[in-house]
Amino acid sequence: MYSVDLVSDKAAFLALEGEWNDAVDRAAIAHPFLRHEWVRTWWDAFGESHQLNILVVRHAARVCAIAPLMFERAQMYGMPVRRMRFLQNDHTPRTDVIVVNDGAEHVEDAYRALWHAVLDAGPRWDVLQLSQMPADSGSRERFRRFAAAAGRQTGVWESGAAPYLQLSSTWDAYVNGLTSKFRQNLRNRLGRLSQIGEPTLEILDDADAIRAGRADAQRLEDSGWKATEGTAIASDESVQRFYTLMTERADECPWLRLMFLSVGGRRIAACYAAVCANRLFLLKTGYDPEFAKCSPFKMLTYFALRHAFEQGYSEFDFLGDTEPWKLEWTSTTRPHDWLFVFAGTPRGRLLHPLKFQVVPALRRTCSSQPSRA
Repeated sequence: MYSVDLVSDKAAFLALEGEWNDAVDRAAIAHPFLRHEWVRTWWDAFGESHQLNILVVRHAARVCAIAPLMFERAQMYGMPVRRMRFLQNDHTPRTDVIVVNDGAEHVEDAYRALWHAVLDAGPRWDVLQLSQMPADSGSRERFRRFAAAAGRQTGVWESGAAPYLQLSSTWDAYVNGLTSKFRQNLRNRLGRLSQIGEPTLEILDDADAIRAGRADAQRLEDSGWKATEGTAIASDESVQRFYTLMTERADECPWLRLMFLSVGGRRIAACYAAVCANRLFLLKTGYDPEFAKCSPFKMLTYFALRHAFEQGYSEFDFLGDTEPWKLEWTSTTRPHDWLFVFAGTPRGRLLHPLKFQVVPALRRTCSSQPSRA
């Protein structure tokens, strides 16, 4: 009753768009990072030298599960390996297998069909890497269980925890719940900005406006410390291509937003953002260092949060890692982790103890050594 199709060329991948997004909608995935337009843009920017290996499960001729996978040759601990992994890197902050919830039995069968397709490709990979899955994902435990039954070793690596805020109260109640020190800091920064000009939040959701605003967004994101440390969009050709393609395809990405903090009509901070499933997500941020004393991005966050409350959004997701500036706004975080499944190949059998025993032991030993400074 379940069939699995392998999609290994781009034309077939593009042809899946309608069925793919229908499956995402039926799976009730509450973010845009598994939608076809996101994954396609990621592939166009980062997919060079990789091989598509997307698995599509159908039940009664209708798509019920998709594993967005690819093959690559990589180095792990100095060893050349064949790796099957998600179409994902640091610029896709959350991902998973897409599985439509048609009842517990159907979900289990869909996962099982995916696992057997992965297992059938076993001669082609040494390690299966399912990265950046949210902790509440059902994929991790199912694949671990299937792998154990097949005699495959597994390991879980804890990734970052992304701060987020559930917007269950009012804006005034939320602000009053912040620490008095932080509220005073916000008032001071707002006062400094107001001396320069009236601060306003500008949110672009029209495709033409987004394309027109891209130059300002990239200029602000590329300014200051990001350019110095090499983390700005413009510092990497593939990253620049990813965000450029996303804005060029704004017609196909109705969830995409560009947010600006302006003072006296001058844009001084920017954020690539997304609105999906009544949630606001922060993607890539930047600000003009000339206004650093006014904490431009802190003030952009302030106005964006107020906007989210006013719009009745259910959640504000900071994404990324648990950084101190994010924890000023919220104490709730969403953990993510990576699942590794090791094949029965010689490299696969060697990789498991290396990654989960030898290397951690060496790191503990190094960290316990007294300083010789």
